[in-house]
Amino acid sequence: MSEFINNSQKRKELLKHLILQLHQNEAPEVVKNRLVEVLKSVPYNEVVEVEQELIAEGLPEEEVLRFCDIHTMVLDGSIDTSAVKSVPAGHPVDTFKKENRALEEYITKARQLFDKGNKLKDEEVKDYLLQLKSVFNFLSDVDKHYKRKEYLLFPFLEKAGITGPPKVMWGKHDETRELLNAAHEALSSKEPISAEEVPALIVMVLVPATEAIEGMIMKEEEILLPMALDTLKEEDWYQIYNETPQYGFTLYDPQQEWKPSGNIESKPVFMSADAIQVSTGSFSSQELEAIFKTLPIDITFVDKNDKVKFFSHGTKKVFDRNRSIIGRDVRLCHPPGSVHIVEQIISDFKSGKENKAAFWISSFMGKFVYIEYTALRGSDNEYLGVMEITQIIDDLRSLEGDQRLLSYANK
Repeated sequence: MSEFINNSQKRKELLKHLILQLHQNEAPEVVKNRLVEVLKSVPYNEVVEVEQELIAEGLPEEEVLRFCDIHTMVLDGSIDTSAVKSVPAGHPVDTFKKENRALEEYITKARQLFDKGNKLKDEEVKDYLLQLKSVFNFLSDVDKHYKRKEYLLFPFLEKAGITGPPKVMWGKHDETRELLNAAHEALSSKEPISAEEVPALIVMVLVPATEAIEGMIMKEEEILLPMALDTLKEEDWYQIYNETPQYGFTLYDPQQEWKPSGNIESKPVFMSADAIQVSTGSFSSQELEAIFKTLPIDITFVDKNDKVKFFSHGTKKVFDRNRSIIGRDVRLCHPPGSVHIVEQIISDFKSGKENKAAFWISSFMGKFVYIEYTALRGSDNEYLGVMEITQIIDDLRSLEGDQRLLSYANK
């Protein structure tokens, strides 16, 4: 037995042999029990290597997924993660783990509701199902977590020659998505559900979805993320970090910025060529242009050197502007009688004395116009320029009561 424990090649050969026996349906329960025993003494990296070899040799991925479930059952909580590399707050791995903690909170809420499902009265079912639906809506946010793994993390692992585990895990993601879709379909059914039917709904549809999410959390934190930390370089993680906002976060919004040690330049490779990325998401240039054209306000940006750098070109223009003003000193864009106001605003904004100035004209060509100037400041509170927003607000001033039902604007 000691020879088996100390011989990596023999462990992998036995593991591969048992998986193939399972695939050929040879005494499945006996083979499954044997696998359970063997897996207790096989390091996870060797399991990963075997999975990868079997996929390369043509074993169907669904069979590897079947084995993956057995592996999960054996490993759950049993892997020593004390040697896993630590990461600072804001690092992509830290974010993945914080998201997992948030998911676990909703899994706990789901289980608390499951416990109540056996004691319902018919008149309580409708409200109960709404509570479940709300929890599963939050759990479905996991899709963004999975997409970041699939489109940002997995390509770097595959580039390093680790192709099997990403394929297997992507398959488990899709299984989880199907289970969540089934849960939503059941909870949104227009067919009435009686109190007697609720326990079956929980056991057959809802529990499998929560268990799938929970199982993936274990696979990530005990297998995938430690392996990724051992494999990826700092610049790889920085690319993942910078492109993460394109996909969004799951039930958690990182509050701390992460920067790698050393002078590493981020070179996005997975975003589209014309993507414009900001801290809360990204646009294509076409999308951004459409947004500015559609906004019911006029926006003008004057940079820190007092030069007009941008104006929006929407459908509800208040003041006429044309591209000849780009690059001009903002003082030259105003009548001489109001230049002193412009200069005071700029001076007060630059000094930090003020941050906002508002004006309104009750009758400008028959319209009520609101104008607001706001100082733009960077992360270190440095002055970046002024944003002017102009808006016709007659419709807003005339609003009364509530508008809670859908009503499309005809204007």
